[in-house]
Amino acid sequence: MKDSVAEEHLYLGFSHQYGDNIFPLHTSISLFLLSYCDCKLFKVFLVPTGEDVDDQFVTKNLFDDLEVHLISRCQLPVVVQSCCLPAVVEKDGKFCRAGLSVVLRHIIQKTYEADPSKKDLLELLGFKKTCLKACAEVSQWTRLCEISIPLAVEGFLTASPEHCQTVPPDILQLERKLGEPVRVHNDDKIRRQKLQQQKAGAKAAVPVFGKEGTEEGKPVEMHEHPIPSLELSIAFSKLLVQETSDAISREAPHIRRTKTSDLPPLDHVFAEGLYFTLADIVLLPCIHQFLVSSKKQGKNLVHLPLISSWYQRVQEVPGIKKAAGKCHMELLQLPELTSAPEEQLQDFSSIPDELEEENEDSHFTGGPRPTMTKLMENGIEAKFSPHPCPSWTLDWTNLPSAVSPGEGKMSRDRALRKQQQLNNLVAAVTKLAKPGDVIVDFCSGGGHVGIVLAHTMPSCQVVLIENKELSLMRAKDRSDELGLNNIWFIQANLDYFNGSFNIGVALHACGVATDMVIEQCIKARAAFVISPCCYGFIQNTVKFKYPQSHQFKEILSYKEHMILCRFADQTAVQLPPERRLIGKQCMGLVDLDRAWAAEEHNYSVQVTSMEPESCSPKNNMFVGIPT
Repeated sequence: MKDSVAEEHLYLGFSHQYGDNIFPLHTSISLFLLSYCDCKLFKVFLVPTGEDVDDQFVTKNLFDDLEVHLISRCQLPVVVQSCCLPAVVEKDGKFCRAGLSVVLRHIIQKTYEADPSKKDLLELLGFKKTCLKACAEVSQWTRLCEISIPLAVEGFLTASPEHCQTVPPDILQLERKLGEPVRVHNDDKIRRQKLQQQKAGAKAAVPVFGKEGTEEGKPVEMHEHPIPSLELSIAFSKLLVQETSDAISREAPHIRRTKTSDLPPLDHVFAEGLYFTLADIVLLPCIHQFLVSSKKQGKNLVHLPLISSWYQRVQEVPGIKKAAGKCHMELLQLPELTSAPEEQLQDFSSIPDELEEENEDSHFTGGPRPTMTKLMENGIEAKFSPHPCPSWTLDWTNLPSAVSPGEGKMSRDRALRKQQQLNNLVAAVTKLAKPGDVIVDFCSGGGHVGIVLAHTMPSCQVVLIENKELSLMRAKDRSDELGLNNIWFIQANLDYFNGSFNIGVALHACGVATDMVIEQCIKARAAFVISPCCYGFIQNTVKFKYPQSHQFKEILSYKEHMILCRFADQTAVQLPPERRLIGKQCMGLVDLDRAWAAEEHNYSVQVTSMEPESCSPKNNMFVGIPT
């Protein structure tokens, strides 16, 4: 155990207690993970949403071995007051991590740093440590686990009896997901082994844990289970830190010759597939509360056989029952469920999957000219306003080296282009900013924009928001080297920032992220200076539908607008000049739609090209000012 790990403060919302869970469910999930990791590295604070919370009741009756403190929202560090909970703050109060997935992933990494012997905890982060890493706006799975199911269960528990007769659609969506074939790294080999097992008609011995399995020092019992059991063997051999070679033997020659398309699919063992991950930790308190409430109401769970089996299987994982006991979760023992008769089963194909339905035709063919012609016939062409200050530049030679983007491993040519890009954004922000303004650098990456702004505008408060931890840590190191006192760092997805600010800025916000930044600025009635990027990644999401503006909607379909977005990415210097010109026009049209959509919210927006245009293939910049 390392002693050098600095204590951090963890802030959790607290609205009420229902049964053996604390609400909101994000708080119960966070506390459950702390118990599962046996983590005491954080000073934990509950932030009540009301004023009538009994301090003694909370601290004495809700937790066994975890010291918890109450704090009102107005007492929170200022940077946390701008974020949705849960949130973790370092001692200096400048670096905040906010949002459920970001906070949970940080708890796991921090626990491992303090005790490297807990390698099994890192496995919770999944393959390449990507479990629940993608933001909820672009990942349906993250959204389902992090947002939709917790909210659905909270709604189910608080609904009137007549409104809680039906299973929430998001629970049914999880049941459907658990029935989909599993895709994992190296699944070809596992699927061949499954085929060989099926052909042999074998029954594999599957480990079944006792009260707490090997954790209690008891031997692992082996029981005969009918196929499918290969997936279970692989999953539990990993949990028991056994070599999976016990489960996977070399396949026969005729199995090796089988086409991949003819191999049997893999079945889910846990939420994300074969292996126990953070997604299971997130879902367990939610599904537990749903099942407890359903049981009290006498509901038959026959139409949720996969969720019921998953719930039972998770309880067999070492450490789960112990963690549940610490959190006063009395896990249910459900009867074995088989699939219901067809007339009792809901048609899962009728469950709406918003993004799949809307983006089902995601492979677009054809060039952009018919779409551009259609717009021209209606009087719409790409418009670029004159650059407000084309020759403005920072005096880079006299700035500290830590301010320059070339401070990292960037080549000289790339650093020069980055300086030129920064000249454009900083010039526009300088014209808008007043002393005392709060400027938010969204999708800040390594902090190139935010650090320049904080250094050159000491009278303004600058906030960097980025969901990639390593990038933000590099930005903080540069800030510390400069001794900046007017800068905060928030590792979070954009939706978890809810603070007030005056100017929003983003350099090369990728795809839909540009529209998320504009939305944040409109909600705050803040000006914005944005350079978009990755137009090809734009697609309909839960929150954003394209095209966005009234003018474009009247003329273009979603598919036609997506063609513009795809060709807007055709601006690389290696492409022929004519093709780059078409790409630039498509960029202008996509950003014109964005500008007009913002103007429908009482903004004045100008789309310009950065100077010089060679500073980036994605050289559009738009400046929006609330009117």
